[in-house]
Amino acid sequence: MYEATYAGDIGPKQAWQVMADNAGAALLDVRTPAEWAYVGLPDLSALARQPLLVPWLMFPSMQVNADFLTQVSETGVDPTQDLVILCRSGQRSKAAAIALTAAGFSTCYNIAYGFEGDKDHSGHRGTINGWKVDLLPWAQG
Repeated sequence: MYEATYAGDIGPKQAWQVMADNAGAALLDVRTPAEWAYVGLPDLSALARQPLLVPWLMFPSMQVNADFLTQVSETGVDPTQDLVILCRSGQRSKAAAIALTAAGFSTCYNIAYGFEGDKDHSGHRGTINGWKVDLLPWAQG
């Protein structure tokens, strides 16, 4: 049986470059509404865009969003557009990239390390890697 894969893992700076080089590329943030509100969002205003916000997992159950594919389609994104997909650390976004590719989206990149990155030796995120550590634009609500 064939298992759909995805376009691959790219770092946050690479993801920014994909969007800068391709006006049709979109950033899909698959974190939860609480993360968007309290942790922050990528600020794509310099690229004249806004992130698309569709949770992969539903809070508080953290079960896969049964309506994920429908909700992504409702954002207006075209399946032929390049998608760079973001979560906290790169795990949910990888699962979302695989699911979207299997559903017919042609180019889905997982943003490795996500918005906050891996945990450091103290168990804290946001110090080793990720969107924020790479000093890419972001805003907190």
